Amino acid sequence: MKLDFHTHSTASDGLLSPSELIAAAKEAGIEKLALTDHDTMEGLDEAASAARAAGINFIRGVELQIDWPDTGAMEKMEKRDFHLLGLYLEKPSPKLKRVLHELQRQRETRNKKIIAKMNELGIAATLDEIRPLARGAYTAYIGRPHFAGFLINKKIVRTTEEAFNKYLSKGKQLYEPKGGIKLHRAISAIKESGGLAILAHPASLYISWGRLPEVLTHLKKAGLDGIEAWHPISTKHEAKRFCALAAEFDFCISAGSDFHGDRRDRKLGRCCDGIEITDKLISGMR
Repeated sequence: MKLDFHTHSTASDGLLSPSELIAAAKEAGIEKLALTDHDTMEGLDEAASAARAAGINFIRGVELQIDWPDTGAMEKMEKRDFHLLGLYLEKPSPKLKRVLHELQRQRETRNKKIIAKMNELGIAATLDEIRPLARGAYTAYIGRPHFAGFLINKKIVRTTEEAFNKYLSKGKQLYEPKGGIKLHRAISAIKESGGLAILAHPASLYISWGRLPEVLTHLKKAGLDGIEAWHPISTKHEAKRFCALAAEFDFCISAGSDFHGDRRDRKLGRCCDGIEITDKLISGMR
């Protein structure tokens, strides 16, 4: 069975609407798909309806920004990019809704700071000018790709990649860190919604293999259910190492493309080294 447990739509920073995403998944032969937009669940109803019509087994999900280190072994570590996938969220709890609301407020604050930085650089801009670039009916989410689109429209850069390399990536002039939620709150919110809490793209933690077991021990105690061992930013060899660690800690093993629609290395139903995602890669998922 072809599947993909990590995708994005125009409800956050993807290029395809939830319905278009399902259509693309159908064309790719995917039989099971999760929509995991950043810090929002606004596109799930549309995607679920389209998936029913297309005969695709649809999984309601979300991708949450985590503010860490949290406690224990992670207190002494530098901050890294920690994203948490929540999957099988059929009945979102009040706690999860509060978490999403808080993340969205933090994002709005960050966006205002980016606008201020643009104006300081002599790039006249307002959020009202950026907002229409969040394509489709879901315009509450504004992320860096939308700022990149604005810079392209103003002919300041030619491509999204150039916008990130020159202005929006970490350490560049327009970069502003995004707020997150404490790990224990996020895991609790996901579990109260009946879901599984999965560590997204573990390679983005930039933790040495020697240190990783210590961190996974902490995450296990915090209630983590699994890790996304198969993801495009990892190699096949690295994915297999993540799988071995998952088995050691009795974690579920997930796999996803992290598809947004704007990168050649992120194709629906494909993960590291272009490997097709099938049920043979995963373990312990529902």
